[in-house]
Amino acid sequence: MGYAPIKTDRGVIGWLLLSIVTCGIYSYYFLYCLARDINVMCQDDGDSTPGLAAFILLSFVTCGFYALYWYYKIGNRLQANAPRYGLMFQENGTTVLMWQIVGALLCGLGSIFAMNIIIKNTNAMATAYNVRLDARA
Repeated sequence: MGYAPIKTDRGVIGWLLLSIVTCGIYSYYFLYCLARDINVMCQDDGDSTPGLAAFILLSFVTCGFYALYWYYKIGNRLQANAPRYGLMFQENGTTVLMWQIVGALLCGLGSIFAMNIIIKNTNAMATAYNVRLDARA
């Protein structure tokens, strides 16, 4: 894996607006970048976040259940790797999954809250990763 800095300024508003404007295409690009960056930051944990092709195919085959599992795994992976960077995330995969499922009853707003948790935790971990990267240089 590479040693390039990881983007730290992702935001839920930008994700939401760009996803709406592009009729959902941006959301797939976002997931691709998210999986790539999480795999870089967590590369030595013995796990791997599947990429966009697996996400789309398996979500289609399982009528969307794989997407819920994918988000759940990302939430857990971020929480498990946070101590490596001196961080501690209260939210885990169960929190993300509950927002996805129960939040569906709130006119779909739960997905936005779940993505906000993932974005917030990814940005925090990316900031710590970049600091560590700068220290190596």
